Amino acid sequence: DRPCPRSHPRTCMKCGQGTAALVIRVGDPFCRACFREYFVHKFRAMLGKNRVIFPGEKVLLAVSGGPASSAMVRQVQEGLSREAAKRLRFVPGLVYVEEGAVRRQSPEQREQTLAQMETLLQATGFPYHLIHLEEALELPPSILQPGPERTGTSSPSGPSYKEAVDSFIQQQRQDGDSGTSLPGHSTQDTPAGPPGTPRLPDAAQTQELLRSFEAAGTATAREELLEMLRTHLIVQTARDRGYAKVMTGESLTRVAVKLLTNLSLGRGAFLAVDTGFTDQRHGDVMVVRPMRDYTAKEIAFYNLFFSIPTVTVPPLFAKRREKPSIHQLVERFLLGLQEEFPSTISTVYRTGEKLSPEPAKASSESQRCLLCLCGLDTDGGEWGGHWGGS
Repeated sequence: DRPCPRSHPRTCMKCGQGTAALVIRVGDPFCRACFREYFVHKFRAMLGKNRVIFPGEKVLLAVSGGPASSAMVRQVQEGLSREAAKRLRFVPGLVYVEEGAVRRQSPEQREQTLAQMETLLQATGFPYHLIHLEEALELPPSILQPGPERTGTSSPSGPSYKEAVDSFIQQQRQDGDSGTSLPGHSTQDTPAGPPGTPRLPDAAQTQELLRSFEAAGTATAREELLEMLRTHLIVQTARDRGYAKVMTGESLTRVAVKLLTNLSLGRGAFLAVDTGFTDQRHGDVMVVRPMRDYTAKEIAFYNLFFSIPTVTVPPLFAKRREKPSIHQLVERFLLGLQEEFPSTISTVYRTGEKLSPEPAKASSESQRCLLCLCGLDTDGGEWGGHWGGS
């Protein structure tokens, strides 16, 4: 007859005064204000600890419209404001890859999704780029080779970072510290054309893209093809527009799923490259994953509490009576375990944190996989006998 203990309101573990609005983990209740502070601090701490993004550097944020990338954009917006305690000092831009063709959306649905995304991108005030997946068919052959590394950025934690900070401070003093939150901001990156009327690719291009995806024999192959084309498009956009870094929105949950998926696909030698905080396989463009410490639950509550808009897109099309992809099976498996054992996903994630990218660096640099740009692990050493290739 006693009331359930969970029915009583809990007190925030941080401030000790406010009523808890959510429980992140067992024994970790947070009120809204403290949860927001915790969320913001984790993002700034991740960037500050790794020190790979230099002051004044152009950084391209890859936005899908989903919860994680939308929360990432909001963190950058708040970090660049004058009121921020530890203000971010890089120059952001946004890129959105429209994939409606392979998701079986009609032209009207694709235009509607594009209009929604353009409204969200314009609201940020950052320069943005809307590109279609069909444009991957026209990428130059150079995308299959890593670009030359940029000078002064090869050692993120070494003297080059300090020199970049000193140079930025000196430049600010010379400019009189005008107070602009976006140094070097230029509107020339914003795509031309009236807003709200995005044009779709030609029907011939769409059909060619669909033939390529239909030629992939399994759902797993189509998932991998989509990720490869999307990555190539984003990296090429960064190169063309002069961005040195690309931020992506993989959450802790997504990283854990990707880690086990890559093991199942035979990519064990490159787990640290595919799931680590930094990915330098492209040479001149570094991929950064600042959201990898956030669980999907934390991101969902943050977006709910602070009204962060998102755009939902349908999943990749599947053929009739086709088996689910390895990506879907691994995700279902992990999320199912997570319901009964709440530390499952964080345990998988921490295991991936212990991996070193050195085996991937030690692979042959003269020959690279044309799909993922990783060095071919064909030396037959300690890793070659246990892990598959690209």
